[in-house]
Amino acid sequence: MKSDTVIVCPDTVNEPKELGLTVKQVSAGEKFEVLGIRFEAVPAYNISKPFHPNSNGWLGYIIDSPDHGRIYIAGDTDITPDNKRVKCDIALIPAGGTYTTDALQAAELANTIRPKYAIPMHYGTVVGSPADGEKFRKAVDSGIEVVIKI
Repeated sequence: MKSDTVIVCPDTVNEPKELGLTVKQVSAGEKFEVLGIRFEAVPAYNISKPFHPNSNGWLGYIIDSPDHGRIYIAGDTDITPDNKRVKCDIALIPAGGTYTTDALQAAELANTIRPKYAIPMHYGTVVGSPADGEKFRKAVDSGIEVVIKI
């Protein structure tokens, strides 16, 4: 971190303030700009698991990039009515299961929101296995390019 670093987080999080950092707290649906970068906050929560309840107000983010379009970082989430409406060019979707969507559910979300590129994340270490990336790739529609990073 540098002196001009800004932490962007849900308005329900207090820890960054206690660390003396510059914090931009936001809520779901909010569109905002930090250091010239445009963002949109999207709810991230579980539907059928207890780990990330909607009541916590946790978020995923869409970053508007002049070079790469809309980049959706889903965060820790299941498929929800909120994220099924996301419009993006690149989607980073959790695929580890247990706490989030598994590889097949992540692929279902990618197939629903139809980004140009889909990148599975949050798998292969704490939960899920490295094979989940290929499981995701096989289940994503052929018109969406899958990028595997692990």
